[in-house]
Amino acid sequence: MRDYFVYMLASQRNGTLYVGVTNDLARRVGEHRDKAAPGFTRRYEVGILVWYEAFGDINDAIAREKQIKGWNRAWKIRLIEKENSGWNDLAARLM
Repeated sequence: MRDYFVYMLASQRNGTLYVGVTNDLARRVGEHRDKAAPGFTRRYEVGILVWYEAFGDINDAIAREKQIKGWNRAWKIRLIEKENSGWNDLAARLM
């Protein structure tokens, strides 16, 4: 079974949020932090991994990503704070 991840990055606590999907969370977070590609996360300096969920099926992961992207900001913050009230960087868990 291959894992796919939906994740949220933040610029800081209660800062700018980014929602994405990937099959390699450690690599993808590293790309965001290294500013490897132009775009939203580079422009707004979003690189703290504050939340993620794993899925066995890419279609489920994409559906969840779209669902969360459609949420308002308060719902996203509640999701983060439910499991990560300190807005800690979860990237260390991936190593």
